[in-house]
Amino acid sequence: MGLGPFVEALPYSGKVGATIDFLGEGLAATTGVSFNGTAASFTVKSETYLTATVPSGAATGYVTVATPGGLLKSNKKFRVTQ
Repeated sequence: MGLGPFVEALPYSGKVGATIDFLGEGLAATTGVSFNGTAASFTVKSETYLTATVPSGAATGYVTVATPGGLLKSNKKFRVTQ
């Protein structure tokens, strides 16, 4: 049995401009990443790994990853630090 699609940020906090690692399943065809609704630049590394930069204007909240199969939401809130 394989894992269903999911996403997890590592770490779950960071400053604007920081590169955050994301582990998950079903990430190869990612079309967008947002931090609490604020779009971020991202790079897909593999089916199970991508990176994203905490965007200017981001606020503490859930991270969502858009894929052709739907939106994946982090299981914990990402905390934007100063």
